[in-house]
Amino acid sequence: MAQASSTMDVTFPSDTEILITRTVSAPRHLVYRAWTTPGLVRRWWPGRRGEMTVADMDFRVGGAWRYVMVAHGGFEVAFHGIYREIVPNERIVHTEVMELPGTAPDSEDGAVLNTVTFEAADGGATVVRICTDAGSREVRDMIAQSGMEGGVREQFEIIEELAAQAPA
Repeated sequence: MAQASSTMDVTFPSDTEILITRTVSAPRHLVYRAWTTPGLVRRWWPGRRGEMTVADMDFRVGGAWRYVMVAHGGFEVAFHGIYREIVPNERIVHTEVMELPGTAPDSEDGAVLNTVTFEAADGGATVVRICTDAGSREVRDMIAQSGMEGGVREQFEIIEELAAQAPA
């Protein structure tokens, strides 16, 4: 496998978008598997900030997903969305809604659109790009200032650890 790279770039390609780019030292199919297997998602999605209690995934175009974690400190955080496009080992497009008090579990109000791509790179690594279209500069900036960058760094570290443990 490729040498581990902890470099993660966060850029703002437009007034509404956040682009996160990270090279993971694992083959594309293993990174994709970590992203799409509920048991593995449970292990990496909360980063090192809590414990995941729900990882529901109807992984198909039109299918819904919902993730819930209890963060250190005891507060619950929940997100849900709909898969809009799936190209195995290459691309996943889905909506994402943070569940605030009063948010219905199937509501798409306030959804952002995430496009996750997996690109094979030299040495058996994978370049993962997560482009979030927040729909407005205000929402984009709120997400960027939420502390999500640290959480995403932790997620990628755990994904890399999971891929290193997986049989090829």
